[in-house]
Amino acid sequence: MSTAQMTRPPQTLYVSIRRDELRQLKDERELLQQEVMRLRAHIIQAQLDQPAGAQPALC
Repeated sequence: MSTAQMTRPPQTLYVSIRRDELRQLKDERELLQQEVMRLRAHIIQAQLDQPAGAQPALC
C-alpha cells in the first residue's frame, strides 16, 4: 500500500546577469574547453607513445 503523492510542476528560475559577467563566464568556459582539449590530446599522445601491451601509469 503506497500513499498518494502530490506532484508539483517544475518551477522556472529567472536570474539577471550583467553583460560583463556573461562575457567573463563565456571567457572562462572557452579557457576550460581549451584545457580539456589539451588534456585529451596529451592522453591520446601518451597512449600512442606506449609500447603495445603496456599498462598505463596511474597518477
